[in-house]
Amino acid sequence: MLTENRLPGRPAAQREMRRLSIAIARAAAEAYEFLSAPENFPKWATGLAGSLRKAGDDWIADTPEGRAVVRFSERNAYGVLDHSVTLPRGVTVYVPLRVVPKDEGCELVLTLFRRPGMSDEHFAADAEWVMRDLGAAKRVLEGFE
Repeated sequence: MLTENRLPGRPAAQREMRRLSIAIARAAAEAYEFLSAPENFPKWATGLAGSLRKAGDDWIADTPEGRAVVRFSERNAYGVLDHSVTLPRGVTVYVPLRVVPKDEGCELVLTLFRRPGMSDEHFAADAEWVMRDLGAAKRVLEGFE
């Protein structure tokens, strides 16, 4: 089950967030088929690039802090690609990610939550990183990489 760490005294609904998205010229079902496979994440998600591997029932990624455990939502008919990353210090980062049908293609939508204590600059840098990754997913899915 995916969970999100809560801020004491502050509901998650009050945390700042950004919805980041990109249009993809590929049918939603086809995009979901590719994006829902954890082994494909390194092809477009640079935070997991090169280090994501299956270890027993878990997926492990190497981070600057050490080994992180990545958990993916189960395959579903709704385009949900949520995943969570539990860092070595025990903090879990929840990442809501969706493939939404749009005309002949789809929209890939990620909700980025501002973590406690995160500066404006760091939050902006995270958003830019996410947009680069969404752009990479678009290029792969549209056949440009």
